[in-house]
Amino acid sequence: MEILTQVAQFILSLSILIVLHEMGHFIPAKLFKTRVEKFYLFFDPWFSLFKIKRGDTEYGIGWLPLGGYVKISGMIDESMDKEQMKLPPQSWEFRSKPAWQRLIIMIGGVTVNVILGILIYAMVLFAWGEEYLPTKNATYGISADTLGYAMGLRDGDKVLSVNNVEVPNFNKLPTEILLNETRSIQVERDGKKIDIPVTEDNISQMIESRGKNMLVAPRFPSIIDSVEKGMPAERAGLKKGDKILTINGKPAFYHHEVSKILRSSPNTVAHIKVLRNNDTMVVKTPVTTDGAIGFYPKDPSSFFKMDTIHYGFFQSFPAGIHKAYETCANYVKQMKVLVTVKGAHKQIGGFGTIASAYSTSWDWERFWAFTAFLSIVLAIMNILPIPALDGGHVMFLLYEVITRRKPNEKLMEYAQYAGMLLLLALLLYANGNDVMRGFSK
Repeated sequence: MEILTQVAQFILSLSILIVLHEMGHFIPAKLFKTRVEKFYLFFDPWFSLFKIKRGDTEYGIGWLPLGGYVKISGMIDESMDKEQMKLPPQSWEFRSKPAWQRLIIMIGGVTVNVILGILIYAMVLFAWGEEYLPTKNATYGISADTLGYAMGLRDGDKVLSVNNVEVPNFNKLPTEILLNETRSIQVERDGKKIDIPVTEDNISQMIESRGKNMLVAPRFPSIIDSVEKGMPAERAGLKKGDKILTINGKPAFYHHEVSKILRSSPNTVAHIKVLRNNDTMVVKTPVTTDGAIGFYPKDPSSFFKMDTIHYGFFQSFPAGIHKAYETCANYVKQMKVLVTVKGAHKQIGGFGTIASAYSTSWDWERFWAFTAFLSIVLAIMNILPIPALDGGHVMFLLYEVITRRKPNEKLMEYAQYAGMLLLLALLLYANGNDVMRGFSK
């Protein structure tokens, strides 16, 4: 059911982005009196799920959810309609329009994606605001996972800066370390400032972990908030407000210590020392095969002073622009990491990777925030100067505007083939990675 929820969110998000992207081409084409033969959500090789003809345009839904398209008359595109291109140009065809009009038609999709990303981010910030943990407010220090520990970080370290630059938002620490050519992390340990070197191997390991490891998380005490009915914790008599001190004689004051000890002791009986009110007591409880006993800890945010930025309606728009710019800049940095860090290309993911990024339960805030992110990513990918993408058409149009000569149609045809083969190869590679990771699990 969780997978179905993620897939449903992915398809809804993709449908919104595709339809609006293609509208970005469709509307200026119509304004410039250019005939649009087809407007499709998803591709329709051999047959379509639904279609209807209105005027000169066939509107439909294809069965292959790899994208969508508008077929514009007199244009060398993925339809590769050579017969039409052999006929004399007609006034309503794309090729008969001035270069500046064709340029506006081609950049329309990317323009819509950028504007859409900004608007969605603005409305998300207006509706939900922006809550975050200031790095300086992580008063218990960090808990370092296996990657962080291998890097030289230790539980209880207080992060001061990355590359000697302060990172105000604790949640952005992993992103800053991964994307900004980090060479060192400055931490406070036992009252002393320590410089932790970061190597390229460390960055490669972060990429390979694919988000399974957080690198660092805020450390907080393990206080029980609630217990699951029928689980060992309830049967053992653990209650809301119990503060865990030790498990099997090992210190377990902090929640990450509790998790680590229990995960390493499945199918055993744990002796848990807790503080209840002012009394200490020891309870015995079985540990499940998953290394759990069935309780929820007190919300970490209750231990820290969180900051929340609330935006008024008009304030949300410049904030949305900033968020979209930050998303764009970070994505470009990610692309740089993929081509410069050894082994990073193996972590490229396809549709399965994207779908898995959605919440397993329907979370509208996360849905819209991720849709905005995908809209910006779609704009960046489409404007790349690769034939078969909008950016490839823009590249040829800019050549025409500058030289005042149309590119050779045969050259554009071959370039279109090459671009389509490149995109198909990337699609197969990315989704092949997803399949291989699925088998490895």
